[in-house]
Amino acid sequence: MGNTSLANQIKNYIENADSGTVFVTIDFSHIAEKSRVGVIFSRLENDGLIRRIIQGVYYKPEYNEFLGEYIAPEPDAVAHALARNYGWTIVPCGDTALNLLGLSTQIPAVWAYVSDGTYKEYTYAQTTIKFKRTTNKEISKLSYKTALVVQALKALGKENTNETVLTKLKNNLTDSEKQAMLTEAKAATSWIYEYIKLICRG
Repeated sequence: MGNTSLANQIKNYIENADSGTVFVTIDFSHIAEKSRVGVIFSRLENDGLIRRIIQGVYYKPEYNEFLGEYIAPEPDAVAHALARNYGWTIVPCGDTALNLLGLSTQIPAVWAYVSDGTYKEYTYAQTTIKFKRTTNKEISKLSYKTALVVQALKALGKENTNETVLTKLKNNLTDSEKQAMLTEAKAATSWIYEYIKLICRG
């Protein structure tokens, strides 16, 4: 398939994506080799269709009418794009997990994730994303939502996990997520699993 056709396929996909969407070359590996996609990304950046965040990571610019300027992409979207690019499994931890589950309104100073990859830190637009390697039992064989709740409870600690927290988590989970969590989280620390039973069965 010719370079022009490949470029048009990728361009059309990005044009139809929501503003703020983050892309890495592996997202288009079904269309072309990563090196070729990288060249196409550079051309699309020159055309203004996408913007480079950090090495190998781009996003479709999102204009905020209220602020009157283009805004940086969501850190969580950037973190997951990096994970896709390197083939990592990641789960938000600490303040990041609490923020994403609505248990804290505080924006994390550092967006932190446990990962089965290497220790890495990235900074862009005054935002820092940090990946911390963890034991596989914390993230393997767990659905994303189960692992996220486990990390959030770990961040809070037993003494700070109260009825308000349990109710918020209960309301954030679907019935299928609760059912999965009851099965998947059995190997978690005992106090965490006791709270998970309350969340899922209460």
